[in-house]
Amino acid sequence: MPTPDSTYLVDSSIYVFRAWFTLPASILDAEGNPANAAYGFTDFVYKLLEQEKPTRIGFAFDESLTTSHRNEIFADYKANRESAPPELKHQFQLCRRFLRAIGIAEFGSDRYEADDLIGTLARQEREQGRRLVIVTGDKDLAQLIHDGDLWWEFGKDKRMDIKGIAKQFGVRPDQVADQLAIAGDKVDNIPGVPGIGMATAAKLLRKFGTVDNLLSRIPEIADMKVRGAKRLMTLIDEHQDTIRLSRQLTDIHLDAELPKDLELEPQAPADENLEAMFEALGFSPERRRRWQTLLQKMHG
Repeated sequence: MPTPDSTYLVDSSIYVFRAWFTLPASILDAEGNPANAAYGFTDFVYKLLEQEKPTRIGFAFDESLTTSHRNEIFADYKANRESAPPELKHQFQLCRRFLRAIGIAEFGSDRYEADDLIGTLARQEREQGRRLVIVTGDKDLAQLIHDGDLWWEFGKDKRMDIKGIAKQFGVRPDQVADQLAIAGDKVDNIPGVPGIGMATAAKLLRKFGTVDNLLSRIPEIADMKVRGAKRLMTLIDEHQDTIRLSRQLTDIHLDAELPKDLELEPQAPADENLEAMFEALGFSPERRRRWQTLLQKMHG
């Protein structure tokens, strides 16, 4: 469970998209633009801050579908995804401006994805002896969980520690990237071995440990006590290059470049910035009071 010195790292985009798809487009900001995603996201932030009272927290955002370092490795990475429409891009900026206005760290990169920024911060925070709470709905981030950490899908209140991840995926957190490299990931357009899913990939990794060990001992696959073991061996043998390529895509970087002035401890907001943001979003007096009360509690 989270401790007072836990660091919360939020994979933000899922919570913006979720609000965009679930709240009515009739919600508008002060300029008459759609604000449903921004309203839903700020409500999520409010609940998270009020419930958890984090002393260290940061929100990571993805900035581009096409300029990630992974696109240099595989041009079709995430090619199945459409770019966000202009009205949603505008709301992403509103969400980030709101976080800055309330004194909470937000960050992104045109080269590294939110996963990599979270992974890098996770490494740095862990080196300082802190436990981590990764707030996300993305299975990829399960690979970052160490003993004492938590993977948490806030909207569904689904929490997984190391044991929970092993139960969910059939492998240890440090094997998740290997599992995804074998099975592929349709969400990110990462190719896998045709006909091999997450469960079979887990069986292979429980025996061989890692992708590198698996590929160095391919003939032994035929002797496994699984249905179609010889066919499985042939599939792995024929798709070695695909597995190696995919493994480069599924690995979360732990040394991404971060903003130099990044401060994960919440900062007391400037009143004028806060009021300007409330005005821009067209917040009601009641919604403003709720936020002001919460921020006062946070900063004494």
